[in-house]
Amino acid sequence: MSPIDDLPPLREVIRRHELAAKKSLGQNFLLDLNLTARIARAGGRLEGVTVVEVGPGPGGLTRALLAEGAKRVVAIEKDTRALGALAEIAARYPGRLEVVEADALATDMAALAGEGSARVIANLPYNIATPLLTGWVAADRWPPWWDGLTLMFQREVAERIVAKPGDEAYGRLAVLCGWRCEANIAFDVNPQAFTPPPKVTSSVVRLTPRPAPMPCRVRDLETVTQAAFGQRRKMLRQSLKSLGDAAALLETAGIEPTRRAEEIPVEGFVALANALAARR
Repeated sequence: MSPIDDLPPLREVIRRHELAAKKSLGQNFLLDLNLTARIARAGGRLEGVTVVEVGPGPGGLTRALLAEGAKRVVAIEKDTRALGALAEIAARYPGRLEVVEADALATDMAALAGEGSARVIANLPYNIATPLLTGWVAADRWPPWWDGLTLMFQREVAERIVAKPGDEAYGRLAVLCGWRCEANIAFDVNPQAFTPPPKVTSSVVRLTPRPAPMPCRVRDLETVTQAAFGQRRKMLRQSLKSLGDAAALLETAGIEPTRRAEEIPVEGFVALANALAARR
């Protein structure tokens, strides 16, 4: 019996359903149910909440989410081999687990989540983690359909998400996430916790949407950050030349032309984006 329910241990589930992790799918399975329970709890109180999970695999985190009281879990899984294992969990929790066989990058998760409180909690496949995150944070609709993201990333990516001006990891991802969310690293996960063990440490990151981020068009923010960080060691008067009159743009935004991208806070990039939009 497992620490969280009366379903079989995950190693037995993986063996029975022949679920060897596939590198092509970015799979690294968490088998420690105490750890999956910790991830589920990091997402906050789950009573009455619909949770969207991406890449459940054999269902370790899925089981933890249900055991922690999630009203409903929508598990999006591309790997058909995992469907049998997830069906067993659905039978243990009648009416509370919906398994969707689909590619998460091409799925309308807002429609699947439906009305009411929804949250994303997932051990994301590493090969699609960043595109999924940017899709959630850069959505046109804001506030978003989710009230929180609790996600597993490689530590390097986690540091890029929460970085501040002056940090080596500070870049486009930090600006985007910092503009629309409050983000922090909850805890790290040792490679040996996974099967197979990845070559890097992983981190669980929590993102909470800001209800009213500074007004700005996502497209304009992406344009100025791409130009600025594309030549991050150069002064902005040089790196922003691809956008036209860089000096005028910086003057409108109230930013000194000799500063570099890594020094500019999120508010500065929002001002640059709005200056770019006003010039059109």
